[in-house]
Amino acid sequence: MQQFEMRGADTLTQMPKLGRGVGRAHGKAILFGEHAVVYGAPAIAFPVNVLPVTVNATLTPAASTIESELYTGPLERAPRRLAPVVAAIRTALNMFAPKSGAKIAIYSDIPYERGLGSSAAVASAIVEAVAHAAGQDPNATELFDLTQVGERVAHGNPSGMDAHAVQSTQIFRYRKPNVEPIRVGGAFYFVIADTGVPGATREAVAGVAQRKAADPRVDAAIGELARVAEESVADFEDGDLAAIGAKMNRAHGLLRAIGVSSPELDHLVDTARRAGAMGAKLTGGGIGGCILALAPTLPEAERIAGVLRGAGAKGAWATWLEPID
Repeated sequence: MQQFEMRGADTLTQMPKLGRGVGRAHGKAILFGEHAVVYGAPAIAFPVNVLPVTVNATLTPAASTIESELYTGPLERAPRRLAPVVAAIRTALNMFAPKSGAKIAIYSDIPYERGLGSSAAVASAIVEAVAHAAGQDPNATELFDLTQVGERVAHGNPSGMDAHAVQSTQIFRYRKPNVEPIRVGGAFYFVIADTGVPGATREAVAGVAQRKAADPRVDAAIGELARVAEESVADFEDGDLAAIGAKMNRAHGLLRAIGVSSPELDHLVDTARRAGAMGAKLTGGGIGGCILALAPTLPEAERIAGVLRGAGAKGAWATWLEPID
């Protein structure tokens, strides 16, 4: 990664001459409000800077190509699972370099299909890289709108939260279409752990909708998820780790009740709590994907991450939020 960063620095300085550019983004985690956000309720999300994405774009008169962990070859032959990436490349070229193709190299540390914003982060970094290669600097609105093109291919009708989160520098409250930064009164240390099972956001959302229509208890649980998200804002402002941990435990119970957890998610949540986490829950759409656990310190977060890896997590990362006035 260090070698690529050095190459990226050269790219930026020579960008107008060589038609090369770099785009960057990062992962995201939803702390509160999963599924409730679908029905217009607020959600709380934060950037995961320890899971970065870097895209290198080189404009070319030839046909576009992709180089990535999942596929390397001509854009036209990319597999179906890369349809959001293909859409992002085509959209970015149409906007910033309509007469060019591009060589796109994608370097991502975000696990794919785990609810951590992989599709949005890659799309956002692609848009930025192509724009820079064309000697342009997209503004926040352009970056969001063009990222959403890829997100629609990935998720059908995305809320827009991921497209904001993968470029955000701080935790925020999201209630479509509004993004409100949250003041953080103390440091918060989290562990993200990957079950190794792909998430199934579309299926989870559809299943919740069916159960919501048939069972008023599901509707009540979604309302409670919304209240937990809303009330957490004051806890972040106060730097109250215990209150956030308790809300995480409450939220996971509600998400289980509406049918979006899984044995793998529950196993990691239980393991994190036994290891000393102050709270733990699934993050994202559910069914598969990742959990999020709260630790009192960074060394404890790193220790809990090790415990989770030993308990079967395919990956575990410590991340944090610093105080923000």
